[in-house]
Amino acid sequence: MKRPTRRPQQVAGTIRQVITDALAREVRDPRVGFVTVTGVLVTNDLSHARVMVSVAGDEAERAKAMEGLQSAAGFLRTRAARALTTRTVPELHFELDKGIQHAARIEELLQTIRREEPD
Repeated sequence: MKRPTRRPQQVAGTIRQVITDALAREVRDPRVGFVTVTGVLVTNDLSHARVMVSVAGDEAERAKAMEGLQSAAGFLRTRAARALTTRTVPELHFELDKGIQHAARIEELLQTIRREEPD
């Protein structure tokens, strides 16, 4: 049995940093507005990376941003290849991180309950 390695986590950290920097400095796609990389999960064989992102704005803006990220995936993967020392560079798959939206909705509901409670 193979012992689990830290390699996927190291690669994930590098990919997260590369994508964050590239989105801030190099990606000029107008569809990609305010995007935050919230996490990266890399498979053990380093073939795929799930890039979790949070996008500010409404549903239409989020959809546009996801399209923009998908079209920039090849460019971002090339940037990641320069920073990684691995033989393979993971295929990038962008997913909307619903955690932040979910937390905001819960907070909104709690505020409503607090306002409705008699003192």
